[in-house]
Parts: sequence; C-alpha cells; structure tokens
Amino acid sequence: MDTDNDSTTPDKVSPSNMELRQRTPEDGPETANPHVQMDTSKIALKKEIGLFSGTAFVVGTIIGSGIFITPQGVLRNTGSVGLCMVVWSTGALLSLLGSLTFTELTSITRTSGGEYAVLMKTFGPIPAFMYVWSTEIARNPASRAVQTLTFAEYLSSFLELCGSPEVPKKLIAICVIVVLAFTTSYSVKLSARIQVFFTAAKLIALIVIIIGGLVKIGQGTLSELPTGFDGSVTVISNVALSYYSIMFAYGGWNNVNFLIEEVKNPQRNGPLSSIIGVLIVGVVYILTNISYLAVMTRDEMYQSTAVAQTWGDRVLGPASWIIPICVMMSVYGSANGGMGTASRIQFAAARDGNWWEFLSFVSVKRYTPMPTIICHVLIAIFMVLQGTITSLINFLSFTSWVFYCACALCCIVLRFRIKDDPKRIKVPILIPVFFMLWCLFLVVAPIVDNPRVELLYAAAFVVGGLVVYFPLIHFNLKPKWFEKIEMYLQLLMEVAPSTYVDSY
Repeated sequence: MDTDNDSTTPDKVSPSNMELRQRTPEDGPETANPHVQMDTSKIALKKEIGLFSGTAFVVGTIIGSGIFITPQGVLRNTGSVGLCMVVWSTGALLSLLGSLTFTELTSITRTSGGEYAVLMKTFGPIPAFMYVWSTEIARNPASRAVQTLTFAEYLSSFLELCGSPEVPKKLIAICVIVVLAFTTSYSVKLSARIQVFFTAAKLIALIVIIIGGLVKIGQGTLSELPTGFDGSVTVISNVALSYYSIMFAYGGWNNVNFLIEEVKNPQRNGPLSSIIGVLIVGVVYILTNISYLAVMTRDEMYQSTAVAQTWGDRVLGPASWIIPICVMMSVYGSANGGMGTASRIQFAAARDGNWWEFLSFVSVKRYTPMPTIICHVLIAIFMVLQGTITSLINFLSFTSWVFYCACALCCIVLRFRIKDDPKRIKVPILIPVFFMLWCLFLVVAPIVDNPRVELLYAAAFVVGGLVVYFPLIHFNLKPKWFEKIEMYLQLLMEVAPSTYVDSY
C-alpha cells in the first residue's frame, strides 16, 4: 500500500497498511516505534541465487533419502535388472521433460510459487488454492517430517542408542527442523551456501559408492548384472508403481522454479539450473544402481531396509560407519532445499490474496518470507510428534502427478492464450504434451488396475479444501481479534508486506 510522504504523523500500524516507507524531512522527529519508519522504500525478496547455487538447490533437493531406500522396491516391481535400469533412466528423462515444461511456465508467470503460480495464472484461484491446501497442509510438511526422522534414525544408529528409543528420535528430528528454520529465515545466501556444501558432500558419498562398485566389477564381481531382462514383469500397474518409487527419488527437479524471484538472471540461470541438475542426478543414480546390483544379490536387495548400509557392509567393512554419516548429510541437504522452496508456495499464494495475508510478509532485515517458514515448521513438528506420516505421504503422493499433469495442460493452454510475450522461453510443444500424457499414465494406471481406498481419502482431502477456501479466503471472514494477533506478530518478527518485482 502506498504511503503519503507529506504526512506529518507516523502511519498507523495495522495488518492492512503496515508497508514500511523511507523517512523524509517532513516526517518530523523520529517516533519511539522504530518499526514504523525505516529505510525500506521497497520490501522484496533479494536475488541471491546464481547458476551454481541454483544447480546445487536442484541436485541437493533431489538427492535425499530416496536413492538410499527405493532401489529394492524398484527392482521388485520391475522384476529384472534390465527393466530396472530402463525405468531409472526414463525417470531421469521424465524429470527433464517436466523441468523443460516448467521452464516455459516460469518464464510466463515470472513469480515464485511453482505449480501454484501456474495454476493461478491459467485456471484461477480455486484450483490454485486446492494445490496449496493439499501441498502445504499435508505433503510438504510431511516430507520434512520424514526427512528429519530419517536423519534421526541414522544418527541414532551411528550413536548406537540402546533399544532404538522413539522419544530421542523425535527430539532430534524437531531440533533439525528448528535449525533448518533458523538458517532458511536468517538468509537466502546462507541457505544457498549450506545447500552447496551438503550437495558436494552427498555427491562425494555417492561417488564413493560408484567407485566401489566399479572396483568390484573390475575384480570380476557382477552379481545380478548378467541376468539382464530375465524375469521382467508385464503388469502395467507394477511398472507404474516402480515409477512412483523412482520419482520419489527424483522429487525436486522443479524446485528452483519456486525460488525464481531470488534467482539472478532467471532467463538463463533458471532453466540451466534445472537441466544441469537433473542430468547430474540421472547419471549419478544410474551408476549408483549399477554399483548396488554388482555387489548385492537380488535376495539381499529385497531383504535390505537400508540398501546403502548393506552395500557399505559388503564393500567397506569396518569403514561402513561412513554410510550413516553420508545419508544424514544427504537428507539434511534435501530438507534444507525443500524447506527453502516449499515455503515460497504459501508466500506466493498469500501475496495474491489466495492464502492468509500475513503469510505474504517479508522480514525487513533479512528479506526472507519468515512467516511462511514458521508456519511450515509448526506443521512439520506436529507431524513429527504424531509419528504416523508415512501412510499419509503414500496416499497423497499421486496428487503430485495430478497437479503436474494439470501444469503441463497449463503450458499448452497458455501457448495459445498468450502468444506475444517477449520474455517467454518456448520449448517444443511435444515436450509438455508428452509430459502430460506420461503424468496421466502414472495417475490412472494404478487406479484402474488396483483401486485403493487411500486414493479416495486423498481426493476427499483435496476437495475438502474448498470448505476452508470460501469462508476464510473468498469471503475473508475472520474475527477482529485475529487481526490484532497479526499486527503484533508483524511487530514481533519485524515483517512487512512485500513488493512484487518482475524477475525477468
């Protein structure tokens, strides 16, 4: 909201007019409230992410716990080494197609928020809100909870805590979430540097696994590799389910699009970060799986709950303690990138008036969306305490592909609706079309072949968001005391309404 620079009295602080402004000589003596008048003529997210750190966000967010826990599930669903490797390779292709599709979409929306911004621009506030509702109330906080609990599990294993107690694990997970919240809120640059460090660390860990496997192959240890396509499954739903596991491991291929307002030279660095990041991860994943399959038998893969730990026991021997440390670094880096990107969804929705207004405010000192980060963290901590989140992620995972399919459709629709945007980055139209059809297959195939009640629950949860949308967002019904709470929270966290800046 614009302020009147000729005013002789300080602005009244309220949730609707707390946009801070630069003082002028006409303002008179400085007031006792330093939060009202500061040198903040514009409050906006700062551009701190370059090509290197953007690529690190993509690679670091993708490589988390997935590559350490999903390979045995993929092998079981495909039935053969050959088909397993085909699915891992095409998973990288699917991620790359999605990344290119989102490159064009981001060049049109030119704002943070990822899928939300795309759905908002194409189909309006209701589908966009349904995405934010399903993602920010359930999927993303649950993902943070799972990541931090995985960190706690491996830390407990490393410290050899007796009896594997649950309470210390939950406390460790909560502490990790709080640390992540602090670093993400404190500085985008600090968060980016942390991402670069842990991305390098986890790549080094996977390189150790790759080199160890190649050494074993050089020594003549091939285990399951010579079996090729023997035993390949022919059931389509099994192949689709194998993609679910693989795309969980590849999850995060589009995360740099959530941070587009903070990317330097986004027309170049945005798409390049996504493409380079996905290609790096694809090569690493394929070579890592070759190493797993060269060292372990099929039965060992099936029975292992932590395939990387089993690999370490076979190859590293007494030095296998390195594996839990590597997994912890990998998971922490993924959680750091995920928290940084996911918090921008609520921020973008709130700035559009399609979520609670206070969540669109930015710290006047740190230029980070602190309220959304805190909201994200509180929900994640609640899920950690509940401890029953794995099933929630499983039955909500298909919603990701529903919204990816919808976004691919948005790319096609906007190609015809907006024809003369000079800043648009066009990709061949077959890319979003093929990506949309592939996503549609991943959504429909498991339902047709083996319908599950969990899918009905997930659909009901997404549609149930409308019960919240109409009274609280569309009609903006909220008690006056809630506005006072918003005002005091603004003063406490030193946040103010943000200014939208075209990223391109």
